[in-house]
Amino acid sequence: MTPSSFFTPRRFFGWRVVAATFVLAVFGWGVGFYGPPVFLYEVVARTGWPVQIVSAAVTAHFLIGAIVVANLPGLYRWVGVAQATVMGALLLALGTLGWALAQQPWQLFLAAFASGAGWVAMGAAAVNALIAPWFVQRRPAALSMAYNGASLGGVIFSPLWITLIATIGFQFATLAIGGVMVLVVAILSVFVFSKTPEGLGQVADGGAAYPMTGRATPILPARGSLWRDRKFLTLAGGMMLGLFAQIGLLAHLFSLLVPVLGERMTGFAMGAATLAAILGRSAVGWLMPLSADRRIVACLSYGVQMIGSLMLIIAALAGSTVALTLGITLFGLGIGNATSLPPLIAQKEFDPKDASRVVPLIVAIGQGGYAFAPAIFGFLRPDIHHVGTAIGDSGLAIFSAAAAVQFAAICCFLAGRGETSA
Repeated sequence: MTPSSFFTPRRFFGWRVVAATFVLAVFGWGVGFYGPPVFLYEVVARTGWPVQIVSAAVTAHFLIGAIVVANLPGLYRWVGVAQATVMGALLLALGTLGWALAQQPWQLFLAAFASGAGWVAMGAAAVNALIAPWFVQRRPAALSMAYNGASLGGVIFSPLWITLIATIGFQFATLAIGGVMVLVVAILSVFVFSKTPEGLGQVADGGAAYPMTGRATPILPARGSLWRDRKFLTLAGGMMLGLFAQIGLLAHLFSLLVPVLGERMTGFAMGAATLAAILGRSAVGWLMPLSADRRIVACLSYGVQMIGSLMLIIAALAGSTVALTLGITLFGLGIGNATSLPPLIAQKEFDPKDASRVVPLIVAIGQGGYAFAPAIFGFLRPDIHHVGTAIGDSGLAIFSAAAAVQFAAICCFLAGRGETSA
C-alpha cells in the first residue's frame, strides 16, 4: 500500500478543503479585514494622532497586500500553498501586534506592512487557489461556503475585538487572537491544505462531470491581449470600484457609529452587517443557475449595497434608527458577493488556463485600487473625537461617496456584457 492510497479518504476530500478554507477565511477576514476599522478607532483613541494619519496606515495595510497578492501564484510555486498560508498567518499576527505597540506613526506603518502582507495569504485569492483544484462545476457553491467564513469572521471578530480590548487591553488581545490564529492555520495547512486531488487519487467535484451550460467562448487567444480585452478591463474595474466603496465605508463605519451606539453595540452592528453578508452570499451561491449572466447578478448585489448607502444618508440627515438599521443590513448583504462574484465571472468568461491568472490579477487590481479608499475617505471627515448623538456631516459625506462609487461599479460591469472587443 502506497502512502497516497493509505491517506485516500472514503469521501471526496474537496468538502474537507471547503470546511478548512472556511475556517481560514474566518481568521483571515476577522483579523486582516474587519480588524483595521477597530484598530483605526483604538489607535486614534490611544495616541490622539490625526485620523488622516491612521487612515493612511490602513491604506498602507491594503496597498502592500495588493502587491503581495499579485505575486501569490509565484509564491505558491516557490514554497507551496500550505507553507505560504502559514507564513501569512505569522506575518498577520506580528503586524497586528505592531498596531497595538506602535508609539510613533512610522511604527504604525511598519506594522501595516506586515499585517497587509500577511492577510492576503488568507484572503480572496488564497481561498480561490485552495478551492479551484477541487471544484469546477460546483465551484460557485464551494466558494460561497468557503467565503462565508469571511463574513462569519466579521460576525465573530467585530464584537470580539471590542470585548477583548476592553477587558485585557489592545496588546494582549492581539497576542491572544494572533496566537490562536497561527496555531489553527498551521494545523489546517499540515492536514488539509497540503493535500491535492492527484495525491489522493481523486478528481475535481468528486468525479462529477456535468456539462457547463451557457459558457462563453474563451476570449483570450493570446497572453498579450489581456490588457486590451474589454471583458477583463471592465471586470477588474468593476471589482475595484465596488470594493473601493465597500472598504472606504467599512474602514470608517465603526468610528462613525460609536458616537451613536457606543463601542459595544457598534461591534454588534458591524457583526450584524457581516451576518447579512452570509445570507447574501449563500443566496447567490446556491440559487444562481449555471446559465445565469453573472455580471447582472453582480450588478444586483451592488445595487442592494447602493440602496443601503442611501439609507445611511437618510439616517445621517434625519437621525432615523430605522434607516440606520436598514442601511447597515442592505449594505451588509452585498459585502461577501463583492469578493466572490468576480472570480465566478472570470470562471465563466475565460478559458480555465487563463482564468487561473485572471483571478489573482483582478484581485490584485481590486486591492490596489481599494487600498487608497480608507485614506481618501478619511479626508472627508475632519475629526472623529467629537462624541454626540448623531453621525454628522462626516458620515453624510462618506455615505454619499460610497453610493456614487457603487453606481460607477454597476456601470462598469454592464459595459463588459456581450462579446469581447479585443
